[in-house]
Amino acid sequence: MIYQTFAQLYDELFDPQLYDDWLQFVQAHVPAGRHLLDLAGGAGRLAVLLAQAGYRVVDADFSAEMLALADQHRQAAGVDFDLVEADMRDLSGLPQYDAITCFADSLCYLPDLAAVTATFRAVYEHLVPGGYFLFDVITPYQTDEVYPGFTYNFEDPDHARAFLWASYADDAIAHGVVHDLAFFIRQGDGSYQRIGEQHFERTYQQADLRAALEAAGFADEQIQVSADFGRQKPAAQTTRWFFTVQKPGQAVKG
Repeated sequence: MIYQTFAQLYDELFDPQLYDDWLQFVQAHVPAGRHLLDLAGGAGRLAVLLAQAGYRVVDADFSAEMLALADQHRQAAGVDFDLVEADMRDLSGLPQYDAITCFADSLCYLPDLAAVTATFRAVYEHLVPGGYFLFDVITPYQTDEVYPGFTYNFEDPDHARAFLWASYADDAIAHGVVHDLAFFIRQGDGSYQRIGEQHFERTYQQADLRAALEAAGFADEQIQVSADFGRQKPAAQTTRWFFTVQKPGQAVKG
């Protein structure tokens, strides 16, 4: 499956420091030992770190193939956490959690703001009072200024795999971007198999995201937005916003 190919390359291409940064962002708001749902947790790299840090973690993802890789990672790390195949827009059947996270711009892969709002409602319903919703999204500056014309090429040292990535603006959608991905995998006879994919992302103005959160039940005064994993205030050229949102009610305590 393409997700298996992508996930394997993802482990090589993705900066592992980002997972540590996301972990620290969670630790700044949610005490260890709490029950946490990681939406779009994929191959489980962050879930492994969260479990090692003492959280009771559930890794939820839409892809069964990604969850199979997460199972491999949790076994290799010697930690235990639950795996759930789920659409983030509908979390029916799941309990409430002390915190819900959704990182790596995963919300930006939803088709429209209505889908984002549906996800926010599902999150609200599955948080305990005082629970935290932590997520990030790329900014309009990233989609409109940084991504158009962006390219990235990778080839492993053995020349067995290569990855080509090119991005351009989606002129039909405000703050939309298209990513063309091509994977080249060397076969046993020395030839290469090409697997192509096209990914679409879109983001929204901060005011629209705040309105969607309020429509889901969150209060405006409980919504905080930062940059650099909570370390800085957003600026005009911020490429990713980090949202810290608390459900009304008794705050999570250590």
